[in-house]
Order: sequence, then structure tokens, then C-alpha cells
Amino acid sequence: VQLQASGGGLVQPGGSLRLSCAASGRTLSSYRVGWFRQAPGKERDFVAGIRGSGGSTAYADSVKGRFTISRSNAKVYLQMNSLKPEDTAVYYCAADPVWGSYSSGYDYWGQGTLVTVSS
Repeated sequence: VQLQASGGGLVQPGGSLRLSCAASGRTLSSYRVGWFRQAPGKERDFVAGIRGSGGSTAYADSVKGRFTISRSNAKVYLQMNSLKPEDTAVYYCAADPVWGSYSSGYDYWGQGTLVTVSS
């Protein structure tokens, strides 16, 4: 499964971005999907995940109330609002067809998209 994350860019503090994750040649509707991020010099951290036919979700504490993960038309999105400079990172989407944890155990990863929050 080849994943492609897109939608990153430069945004001012308080602004919004929407990231998209798509799989080539298939839908992600039945996959467990997570978003992760890695800031310079730091480890990759879990941001948000979605799984199951009901689309249950989970979020890191640092993004609760600001970020929303969702599915639509075979893609998975990460809506990011009220962005802060500390949200600056490369954002990766990951997917797996097997039920499991929101934050680990993904076999397929996208290439990442850079989000920079700066004035």
C-alpha cells in the first residue's frame, strides 16, 4: 500500500490547514489510519488516529480540541485549527488493515508533508 500525505505548508499562528492521506489504487475506508509528526531533533509522535466502521477516533493531548481526523471519499483528513509554532513538524500518515492500537503497529507509511507555523 502506497500512501501519500499532502496539504502541508506555511501558516501563521492561529491559522488552519487540512492534511490529506490517500492510498494509491485503493480506499482507506476499511483501514486503521493514524497521523504522526516529527519535529526537528525530536522523535516521531502520535497525533491522531481513526479506526473501525464507525470511525472512532483518538488524539494526543497536545492537539485535542484543535485537530480533527476524519474519513471521506476514500481518504483520511487531518483538519488542524488554531495552529501553534510548536505544531511545526513533518506530518506522516500511516495505515494498516488490521485492528489495533491508534498509536502504534502500522505497516504502511506515507512520505510526510511539512507543516510550518510561523509569523
